[in-house]
Amino acid sequence: MASEGKCPVTGGNRGHSNRDWWPDQLNLSVLHLHSALSDPMGESFDYAKEFKTLDLDAVIKDLRAVMTDSQEWWPADFGHYGGLFIRMAWHSAGTYRIGDGRGGGGRGQQRFAPLNSWPDNGNLDKARRLLWPIKQKYGRKLSWADLLILTGNVALESMGFKTFGFAGGRPDTWEPDQDIFWGPEGKWLGDERYSGDRELQGHLGAVQMGLIYVNPEGPNGNPDPVAAARDIRETFARMAMNDEETVALIAGGHSFGKTHGAGDAAKVGKEPEGSDIVNQGLGWMSSHGTGFAGDAITSGLEVTWTSTPTKWSHEFFRNLFEYEWELTKSPAGAHQWTPKNGAGAGQVPDAHDPSKRHAPGMLTTDLSLRFDPAYEKISRRFYEHPEQFADAFARAWFKLTHRDMGPRARYLGKLVPQEILPWQDPVPAVDHPLVDAADVAALKAKVLASGLTVPQLVATAWASASTFRGSDKRGGANGARIRLAPQKDWAVNQPAQLAAVLARLEAIQKEFNASAAGGKKISLADLIVLAGGAAVEKAAKDAGQDVQVAFTPGRTDATQDHTDVDSFAPLEPKADGFRNYLGGGTHPLPPEELLVDRAQLLTLTAPELTALVGGLRVLGANAGDSKHGVLTQRPGVLSNDFFVNLLDMGTQWQPSPDAHGVFVGRDRKTEEARWTATRADLIFGSHSQLRALAEVYGSSDGQAQFAKNFAAAWTKVMNLDRFDIA
Repeated sequence: MASEGKCPVTGGNRGHSNRDWWPDQLNLSVLHLHSALSDPMGESFDYAKEFKTLDLDAVIKDLRAVMTDSQEWWPADFGHYGGLFIRMAWHSAGTYRIGDGRGGGGRGQQRFAPLNSWPDNGNLDKARRLLWPIKQKYGRKLSWADLLILTGNVALESMGFKTFGFAGGRPDTWEPDQDIFWGPEGKWLGDERYSGDRELQGHLGAVQMGLIYVNPEGPNGNPDPVAAARDIRETFARMAMNDEETVALIAGGHSFGKTHGAGDAAKVGKEPEGSDIVNQGLGWMSSHGTGFAGDAITSGLEVTWTSTPTKWSHEFFRNLFEYEWELTKSPAGAHQWTPKNGAGAGQVPDAHDPSKRHAPGMLTTDLSLRFDPAYEKISRRFYEHPEQFADAFARAWFKLTHRDMGPRARYLGKLVPQEILPWQDPVPAVDHPLVDAADVAALKAKVLASGLTVPQLVATAWASASTFRGSDKRGGANGARIRLAPQKDWAVNQPAQLAAVLARLEAIQKEFNASAAGGKKISLADLIVLAGGAAVEKAAKDAGQDVQVAFTPGRTDATQDHTDVDSFAPLEPKADGFRNYLGGGTHPLPPEELLVDRAQLLTLTAPELTALVGGLRVLGANAGDSKHGVLTQRPGVLSNDFFVNLLDMGTQWQPSPDAHGVFVGRDRKTEEARWTATRADLIFGSHSQLRALAEVYGSSDGQAQFAKNFAAAWTKVMNLDRFDIA
């Protein structure tokens, strides 16, 4: 009898994926996330346009009403949801890490796994559910991503705090991010991310799996405020916060609301992703008493910091310094701190029973602000100067909630603050007429007659534009920051060659701007991109292809004063497979994975990645003029030689005995060395999906398709930061 058919999705039992069989297989799926196939809004949907029609005052009025509209299914602490919503907004934005720009609140990812089920996000599912009537009312005009952050702002304002401002412009995504490495652990609160003297791995921004930053009980639950300060400083720095911003955020956030640890955490049910279908996306259902209000369990800590948890004050610092603190435990058994000798008894209200009063409490990580010498100095200043504290918290909160949005050009709405801040990577507005088609043609001719070579022009344009990160929208060619510190000194940019190329281009720019009719000017940022495009067109023509590289003027040149050197330092490529560059030191991943990671940050697809690598190799754009992967006898020509020669079965590849990570391609018959290459080259012949793409470009009729695709992908990279034309 024939076996019963099985569902191709479930297979009756769970089948094994390719990743199960080959866990080390290069994963290209991260290059195809958030496509139109998962987006219900349609390709013509323009969120920025919709947001501009939003009645923001009406939204804020509705949100203020929600703050005190306590619901029976999840009653508000102290009759006000402000503390809950501040935590929701903070945890939405707080996953951001400056190392790779990933995380943050810019895409509304708190709605999806794993973030919606992280232990540190316990019961924030209730906060988002409280907001559903608002989201339902305003629909497509207001994304979840914007709503989560705006609600945090309104919560602060409704409790008497003056915020710095708010910018909309965060379009939603419709599936979980799969490109973010949150850590190596296989269980919640694992901490296998450390090595040596508590050295945190890679770009990770939290101390344990499923936490936003630090363990509030102290490192691995050890209630040591001084040791906790080290973790705080490291994790907040990885979110681009300095000591003053860190103190302001912790103290400001903990001026409101409370924590929840009313009983045994074992009585709390599964997180949302593991919860029963009848719970409709809610998790952490608790069997302790009612499971909510005075019986709520979230972190396991039971602390209220001030006597006015629904009103802005600087009482947090008064309590921090005026009481002496002793270690105790919450009803759930978590380490926390209470004033010694019964001091402060009855100072703070109960969140739900007006007949009860309590002493204020502190977390181990709160006491770090007193017992770490650097934090203590800042905290005492804030205690003595409340106005400085308020200003610092307002600015730090704005930075926290907007850091992952990229340049100010993306900010929307009437609440955008006018003050320009260095961390916003500002570029000047265009204040002159732009070049026209005739000017562009003339400038291209001047560039090509300047003595600068195709490899030099291509390498410079690529170095300028390829700093862009789709994660936090930073970097890119606009601003011409490649001529400023720190980018001008990055090893991958070949500083000596870069300086010579920029000097030649600046001379062309100066000559044009001095003589152009009608006050027309071209920025160096525009000229770098234009020159790279001219070089690509010439290289294609030399290969027999007529390719037009689109160019749109409008970039401007940033200043060194508006370039935060420390903030830009993490954008330096430690590896760039597009330029066959692998910097010194250890690397957490093999070169081919680092290449895909960079391609993902550049928002490239697998076909675009393949075309760009093959083109940049033959154009001679390798860092240090390396010959690895330059599989052509005519460098500087946009040929498909890279693919033709990589796929040639007459070549046999072997590891080089002289250089780690380098391979030698030898003639199978004569054993004569033909080429050298790296893993970032050979992966295009080894990986089945990449090989399939390479075969398209390496076919006898593939030259035209390759040149067309390369030019399109090149133009895409050059324009990634052009939010004005997107």
